[in-house]
Amino acid sequence: MSAKQDGIVLETCLPGLKLVARGKVRDVYGLGDKLLIVATDRISAFDYVLATGIPDKGKVLTQLSVFWFNFLRDITPTHFLTADVNEYPEQLKPYRDLLEGRSMLVRRGKMIEIECVARGYLAGSGWKEYREKGTVCGIPLPAGLQESDRLPEPIFTPATKAQSGHDENISFQNVVQIAGRDLAEMLRDLTLRIYKKAAAYAESCGIIVADTKFEFGFANGDLMLADEVLTPDSSRFWPKQTYRPGGPQPSYDKQYVRDYLESIGWNKQPPAPALPPDVALKTSEKYKEAYRALTGNSL
Repeated sequence: MSAKQDGIVLETCLPGLKLVARGKVRDVYGLGDKLLIVATDRISAFDYVLATGIPDKGKVLTQLSVFWFNFLRDITPTHFLTADVNEYPEQLKPYRDLLEGRSMLVRRGKMIEIECVARGYLAGSGWKEYREKGTVCGIPLPAGLQESDRLPEPIFTPATKAQSGHDENISFQNVVQIAGRDLAEMLRDLTLRIYKKAAAYAESCGIIVADTKFEFGFANGDLMLADEVLTPDSSRFWPKQTYRPGGPQPSYDKQYVRDYLESIGWNKQPPAPALPPDVALKTSEKYKEAYRALTGNSL
């Protein structure tokens, strides 16, 4: 049913179910007008899936997304149906042990091929563009900002997936050309509204959401929030207590992994190297720490 490495799920195999997609982290199975999304413990860095999994990572991603789907219900419809295995179709019951805690049943929909990114702080590719041009995704920003500075107002900085797998920043005008003005404005406004509500809540829990990425789709004509939501994989989470603008910030994500890969001089070409156990465990703890802070629960 799964390829495991010391209890870590790297790949799933559910006989009798149709695998419709396998991403860097998630395996997706078709169930008529529904989908079963299973988050594995795979981790990617620099666009490659590594040979080593991160303990409980899939459970953190799933359960944190479920938390946010429920938190955001009053703002937008979502694709989320249930993560309770007791409510799954009968054909999934044999796989209960694998699915418990790391899977969810969702509505199948037609996805919009735009990454809806909200930025509240200047970091990553946004900081790089700002240094070169004074803009982020073509949006002019005040002069004199430092790396990791809070922006005067959160901004919508969409992206698309290039053939290489990298996200490529695009302008709002590009979104209008792809999706039409009405939908483009709806995506922008909804992205910023979701971000502002979630970021305010997260800050009250001691976590700064510097930026995050949302995906939307349509089901039965309804625009819905889909995929994963506000996880350490799709967001930049910083501890509020140590926040100091003027440079990079510690974060609740793949920092240990990236730092290790840089330290060994990996050329960022396949095959991707394995991780030492301590790096995998430290990364796992960062994911769990974010989950505990935001939900008040332990896995």
